[in-house]
Amino acid sequence: MKDMWGLTVRGIYEVNGKILLLKVRSQSSHDAGKWEIPGGKVKKCEFFDDALRREYLEETGLEITIESLYNVIQNKYTACKTNEEVKSIQLIMKVTSSGDEVAISPEHDEYGWFTGEEVNELIEKDLLTKAAKNAFKK
Repeated sequence: MKDMWGLTVRGIYEVNGKILLLKVRSQSSHDAGKWEIPGGKVKKCEFFDDALRREYLEETGLEITIESLYNVIQNKYTACKTNEEVKSIQLIMKVTSSGDEVAISPEHDEYGWFTGEEVNELIEKDLLTKAAKNAFKK
């Protein structure tokens, strides 16, 4: 059986020294109640930058501009629909937006703006998703 690989993109948006994070909905089958960096999976034949802009708009209501690469991590997860192990490459990008009025999707229960120190506290308390935790470790 061949390995399954996926590509995920996430965007770190910082305003006045605070980073936007989303709380995974409590009914989610994975990472329920944990905080994550907005973003998601790249669809087949989709450019990663288009995917990030699409996911960001869906999850936050914000139109973003991609500024630079922040980090690249490898992650493993179990696919919800097929129950298969998937290896994922995650591109973590620095993004900006002309707005900061967040309108979250049903995938999330809430959003918050966190300082670097508060992000470290979330890591210590195991309140960040594994991927987000790894993304902030540079």
